[in-house]
Amino acid sequence: MPVPSSDFKKALKRLPESDKEALLLRAVRRDAELYETFRYELLADVTLNQIQEETVDRIHELFNVAVSGRLLNRSLVKALRASVQEAARARRITKSKQLEIDLLVYALRQCIDHYSGQFDSVYDGFFNATARLAARLPALILKNLHEDLWVEYQPEIDGILGELHGRSKSHQLRFELPRRFSLPE
Repeated sequence: MPVPSSDFKKALKRLPESDKEALLLRAVRRDAELYETFRYELLADVTLNQIQEETVDRIHELFNVAVSGRLLNRSLVKALRASVQEAARARRITKSKQLEIDLLVYALRQCIDHYSGQFDSVYDGFFNATARLAARLPALILKNLHEDLWVEYQPEIDGILGELHGRSKSHQLRFELPRRFSLPE
């Protein structure tokens, strides 16, 4: 991201209001994420819950519509990757790290609840991608959330990790998958 120079800021302040408005409207037409950010910050009826619901719907659609029967393992990996990107996009729009973590947990739940049969496939890409996200999630929770919230996520993360460790492929991973979400003392 470019950093606006002081000359740029001065020139922007000298612009008349109508030109500023035209410039802003042109910018949000070109960038959907910028539009969503301004929509969230400026409109009172757009709430964090609404952004969460819209993102959950997009993640649900990624897993249930975009996933095809042919090369299912590969399309599930793409859906999981796109879900992680959707969660990051929601965080950038709302500045809520807890929302991102909730969406990542939702994406993992989609993988385990609906596609865990693919974990036993001869292709291990989907299992590896799911396990990698599950291994990364505890560190994200500890780093980004207040310690009072850690306990709320522990049963869910432990369930996900237990489900992944119950598969034979968990022994063949090239990275360490924690057995449980252990909280620091």
